[in-house]
Amino acid sequence: MADKKETADKTELTDNRATALNGEVTVSTKAVNTEADDTDAANTKAANKGQQAIEKRIYALKFAAILCLVCSILLTGASVGLKPLQLENMEIDRQKNILKAAAILKSDANMSKDKIKAIYQKNIEEVVEEKLSLYLYKKPGTSKIMAYIIPIESRGLWGKIKGYLAVKNDGMTIAGFTVYSHSETPGLGGEIEKNWFGNNFIGKKIINDSGDFVSVTIAKGDSDDLPAEKKEHYVDGISGATLTGKYLSEGLRENLERYETVSVKFRQNSF
Repeated sequence: MADKKETADKTELTDNRATALNGEVTVSTKAVNTEADDTDAANTKAANKGQQAIEKRIYALKFAAILCLVCSILLTGASVGLKPLQLENMEIDRQKNILKAAAILKSDANMSKDKIKAIYQKNIEEVVEEKLSLYLYKKPGTSKIMAYIIPIESRGLWGKIKGYLAVKNDGMTIAGFTVYSHSETPGLGGEIEKNWFGNNFIGKKIINDSGDFVSVTIAKGDSDDLPAEKKEHYVDGISGATLTGKYLSEGLRENLERYETVSVKFRQNSF
């Protein structure tokens, strides 16, 4: 009897342990399942956030692209619409500088576009001589040429220098000089656009006493300090702008040499 009871107790103990183990397995499985569910939920949430972030980025890119397209269309439209006005302003500025170079228009003159056009048409005749563009200043009401104006383009320290040089009908005496475009340093080389600098050229000669072409040169300092035979071929330099003066002097010589055949005709009264 005692053996049977012991056997029964062992069997019950084994069953209890099995039951407990099954319970632990069940609890563990539930915990694993719960953890898996939590992980899936977290992954789903993260995926949703990632998708939302991607959608926001795509939206931002689309918005930026549409904005750029609209701005591009507006800018293109404005550019096309304003182009005729820009071209007109450029033409008026060209005429104004030619008139200033010929001393027809004062440098500080403030006139309307129509007034500048009228003065230009009354005084200036545009011609091509030996494939060179030339602007003739004729005395109003006559065919007498008072001066001729040539375009000047020269190297500068930081970019191109553009302007106009007027020569009297004797083919040797400068009547005026203007600069309308440059990239020189303000207060230094930029002084080439000022009235005082342009006025220095008036009366200077591009040939010497022997009739040889010598051009006109920008001195490194005051032209009055030069020998007498050089003074009439030099203009005052700009303090602190030696290279600007050097490059512009070279440009003036190159341009005047190109037009020397025209100047010779005026000197010989055969133009």
